[in-house]
Amino acid sequence: MSDPKRSELLVATGPNQPVATSRMRRADGILVLADGTLFEGELIGASTAAAGEVVFNTAMTGYQEILSDPSYAGQIITFTTPHIGNYGVNLADFEARRLFCRGVVVRELARRPSSRRSTGDLDSLLRRYDVPGITGVDTRRLTRLIRETGAIPGAIGPADDVARITAAAADEPGTDGIDLVSTVTTAEPYTVGGDGPFRVVAYDFGIKRTILRHLAELGVVEVVPASTPAADVVARRPDGVFLSNGPGDPALLPGPVAAIQELLGTGIPVFGICLGHQLLGRALGGDTVKLAFGHHGANHPVKDLTTGAIEITSQNHNFAVAVGSIAGVADLTHVNLNDGVCEGLAARDANAFGVQHHPEAGPGPHDSRYLFHRFLARMTSAGGRSAVTVGGSMSGDEPVGLPVPERGVG
Repeated sequence: MSDPKRSELLVATGPNQPVATSRMRRADGILVLADGTLFEGELIGASTAAAGEVVFNTAMTGYQEILSDPSYAGQIITFTTPHIGNYGVNLADFEARRLFCRGVVVRELARRPSSRRSTGDLDSLLRRYDVPGITGVDTRRLTRLIRETGAIPGAIGPADDVARITAAAADEPGTDGIDLVSTVTTAEPYTVGGDGPFRVVAYDFGIKRTILRHLAELGVVEVVPASTPAADVVARRPDGVFLSNGPGDPALLPGPVAAIQELLGTGIPVFGICLGHQLLGRALGGDTVKLAFGHHGANHPVKDLTTGAIEITSQNHNFAVAVGSIAGVADLTHVNLNDGVCEGLAARDANAFGVQHHPEAGPGPHDSRYLFHRFLARMTSAGGRSAVTVGGSMSGDEPVGLPVPERGVG
């Protein structure tokens, strides 16, 4: 007897020899935006509805790293690349202990992944980590809409529950005025690495595993919760302090800003990335603004104003440091060539610098990895040491203490 949940697919195995195979027919689903716009598709991942701020990412590869980036907490990710899931998933490509995004939107989910590294498929991974998604969506239309109107709240759910999904989209607040860092930061300090010559204290506002891999090449990395006071950091006697990436509105984090302000007066080198960069800007007296649809992708051109070099960068943020707000207290070191957004700053009266983009490139191009060496140079100089050479290419061996995915892959 035929199964109504399965559809037949004819596969040609030779001349005039079609063979019937079967695949699961997915349930009909919808994506509804806060303005009432509705997109139809088929549900994938967890069998639950979800709401969040809908953004788009233009990266052509690295979907697992993107989905597991804690900076996407509170958001539904739309992939502009039409085929997602082609090369499956694996343990090594996680950027955090679990998936923090609210949902996933794709044009077409690969039915059968193909890669020697794959140990599971994306659909199963989404179910394992309770993240719903929808495939078959006109993502080109959705991306154009977001570009025109800005990031917008939305909700994913069953097609036969339009009223409830529409209400969920209308009620979703987005990421404005929301403290999302508290949902992703570590509850307790932990240590990563230990072979290099330096000791780095890293604030976890949503830190990625690839960042920890790079920092571990410099030495011992002590990862601390976002709420850690400056005095506790200084007591650890670090050679440098790292301010990580993370989700949400930096204006909702006065505690970390106050801690950074104290650290700026100690002379300890400070390096911030993404949200950490924004918090550094606020600690210096600057302001932050929300961009219309943010920067999400692995192809953003950035100019290093200190060298004149152009870098293609990986980015994931909705907020940015207002350029004019740091005049007199910091120098603009990097600028986004697409829209002129501040991509980097260096404090004038403190040993601190930051960048908006992601030099660790997880995923993305490696053009900006030199920034970890700039951090190394500042720590070397501050400690009165002679030049130190460390790592540079990552050996492929995972550093001791690196967080592991909570539920594995398959």
